[in-house]
Amino acid sequence: MTDGAFTYNGGRVDPGETADIRYSISETYLGDPIRVPVTIVNGPYDGPTVFLSAAVHGDELNGIEVVREVAQDWPHDNLHGTLVCLPVVNVPGFTAQQRYLPIYDRDLNRSFPGNDTSTSAKRMAHQLFTNFVEPCDYGVDFHTSTRGRSNMLHVRADMENDDVAALARAFGSNVIIDSTGPDGTLRREASDAGVPTVTVEMGEAHRFQRQFIDEALDGVASVLAQYGLHPAAPVDWPGWRTVIDSGEKTWLRADAGGIVETHYAHGDLVREGDRICTITNPFKSTRDEVAAPFTGLLVGLLENPVVYPGNPLCHLVELDEPTRRAYERDRSGTMPERPA
Repeated sequence: MTDGAFTYNGGRVDPGETADIRYSISETYLGDPIRVPVTIVNGPYDGPTVFLSAAVHGDELNGIEVVREVAQDWPHDNLHGTLVCLPVVNVPGFTAQQRYLPIYDRDLNRSFPGNDTSTSAKRMAHQLFTNFVEPCDYGVDFHTSTRGRSNMLHVRADMENDDVAALARAFGSNVIIDSTGPDGTLRREASDAGVPTVTVEMGEAHRFQRQFIDEALDGVASVLAQYGLHPAAPVDWPGWRTVIDSGEKTWLRADAGGIVETHYAHGDLVREGDRICTITNPFKSTRDEVAAPFTGLLVGLLENPVVYPGNPLCHLVELDEPTRRAYERDRSGTMPERPA
């Protein structure tokens, strides 16, 4: 930032201005530019700079609508700070409607912070990181589950980092999974570079799911309130919260191949011994029932109902008894207000 202006290679956005730009990060086989859409909203008042990013995996679409609505539909006349909105980070993957960059099938979300003399993926990551991530104070990166599976909305964050942990709590989700994230992911590399960043997981690939989009918009509003960008807005309290260590989560996997019938939805509480799903052959003459090994919350669930042995079926996280009671009060509509 210079004199309140947000600057990037090739331009600047002064306080009180909004700019919709298409920033060139690479070229196609024909030499045409690959351009990433970016909206920069520089508020009329001083404050922190926050980036919102989506579609780092090109087929993960829910976050696109979250970032677009914040950038284009929300009023920002009283914005204290700057929003850097990147609704479609992986443009080649988005265009091809696939998770990875079509160029040698590389994962852009393992390529940050990038390198301007390395692979095509790392060169793209370098352009994005240096121009639109490093100048920020905080970041929220939106994802969905991979194709064929779906997640309830939750935050992934390095809770050992106090600044990241504060950001994760500000988003207001019920579930936070504590992990640093793999090397090369946007949230890990941004946090390591001094820009506390969290990942928000929600829903499934290849679609807009309005319920998740609205929940995530509430989370963004809570973050902007917490850090003073929208000082009049309330900070969200989700009613109950659990922080799960990454070593405590459990993927249940199929021990038989076949067609899966699920008996619960993601976000449901299952008790130890409950039948989560049943796998049968085409004639329904064989049945393999999959039971919950402990009482917990279904954070992720298979959506594509066919499996080989070893395929993941669901992502189950254990809840302690006080959290289970809070969950049940919340579902029954009797959860008290956040304590002062």
